[in-house]
Amino acid sequence: MDALRIAPSSGEAHLLLGVIAGDHQNFAKAIELLDRAAALAPRHIQALALAFKARNLTALNRRGDALKTAEASAALHPRDAQTLDMLGVVYTRAGLHERAAPFYERAAAIQGTPGQFYNLGAALQFLGRFDEAKAAYRKCIAKAPHHAQAWSSLTQISRATQATNDIPALEAAFAARSSNWEDGLNLGHALAKSFEDIGDPASAMMWLDRGKSRRRAAQPYREAFDSELFAAAMRSATLPPAEGYRDAAPIFVVGMPRTGTTLVDRILSSHSEVTSAGELSDFSLVMKRMAKTTSPYVLDAETLDVAAGLDPAAMGEAYVQSVRKTLNLTGRFVDKMPLNVFVAAHLLRALPEARVICLRRHPADTVLANYRQLFSTQFAYYAYAFDLTDTARYFVQFDRLVKQFEASLPADRFRVVRYEEMVTDFEPSVRSLLDFCGLSFEPACLDFHENTAPVATASAAQVRQPLYTSALARWKRYRPALDPAIRVLVDAGIMSAEEASS
Repeated sequence: MDALRIAPSSGEAHLLLGVIAGDHQNFAKAIELLDRAAALAPRHIQALALAFKARNLTALNRRGDALKTAEASAALHPRDAQTLDMLGVVYTRAGLHERAAPFYERAAAIQGTPGQFYNLGAALQFLGRFDEAKAAYRKCIAKAPHHAQAWSSLTQISRATQATNDIPALEAAFAARSSNWEDGLNLGHALAKSFEDIGDPASAMMWLDRGKSRRRAAQPYREAFDSELFAAAMRSATLPPAEGYRDAAPIFVVGMPRTGTTLVDRILSSHSEVTSAGELSDFSLVMKRMAKTTSPYVLDAETLDVAAGLDPAAMGEAYVQSVRKTLNLTGRFVDKMPLNVFVAAHLLRALPEARVICLRRHPADTVLANYRQLFSTQFAYYAYAFDLTDTARYFVQFDRLVKQFEASLPADRFRVVRYEEMVTDFEPSVRSLLDFCGLSFEPACLDFHENTAPVATASAAQVRQPLYTSALARWKRYRPALDPAIRVLVDAGIMSAEEASS
């Protein structure tokens, strides 16, 4: 604070202190200082201060305020790479990838740091511009040969062959960076994907284990937290019906990740009356704010239990207004946050016109797909996926919850869709899905891969291809490495011993 005592009217000093406060997660103080910086500083500093403010508002889950502030910064026509890159990040976090990409492009053209090229590559990947995304990732790697996130992202949208692959460079990067568990995790996944591509699933599983082992040691999985969350969701299944808030029927696509949720989202959002809103945390945030629970988690057992006594109509209205206001959506939309499975009963009480579609996939394929997926290490809800048997035990609890919901929730508003049936009997499944949602059949829904909307999930490349069935029964190719998880599924009665031995 000495800088302010010396120069109390210095916008630059307020900016510096605001940045420091934000870096220490004192977001409210950071916003206060950055507002002062924007009021006092020259135009180019104003734009940077507002961009930092938008980033802090994003950290507080205030998406609408963050976007308003980002637009104010952009209106000042910033020319420095730091401001441009930060605005791209704010728009990315809000799911507005088309808005983010030009800011990243300008930042990379001006300064061209590895991080700026990485951010540009990610935005282009979400937009389906894969060749450009690969080029951006390669530029990042050229400047930072061991950039783990760039390597991980590049391998996800590339296909290695025996003749052409990056395995030696990836192994060198892993040797150099594996002491950092986050880099080791990214590079282990990149190596696993490369070995899968060349037809070596055993080596792929070995690299997954190597990549995840340091993460497991650094941040052990808290299974009790998830068990309490599943138990609270089970209790919600028997809540009485409620009047709720009647709106234009949002559609929620839920389930475990990597089970076809993005496929269903693309099918539905190919309809002329439906827009994809992406994966939103808005309903859980509304519930958390209204419940006023003190835990640091947005979604937890205590909040679910307290929410049983809240006004469902108020929750529903707050959710719809949050989505419509910040994303400028009209008409019907799809919210495909997989974790909304935990709040499915609350969703249907709060929004009587809503539909919830829950994806199911073969148990062993689900466990394998989640274990193979590189989830954000900042997102605690997928921490089970760093260990194979933890993933299987998580699936056992998910299986029980969905069966309870199927038995308790209204069948005209909650439907289980099986991935295997969807891809093997496609058109009848699509027609049934549209009918469940109250939508007329449109041929465009069968051509979901031609949908040009951004995709910010792990399926960004797959859902831009025509339907394929090569992922069915994939689990059989990953034995014996998968056997510990299969034993968990057999012991729980989810898989039969006969199937497991086939």
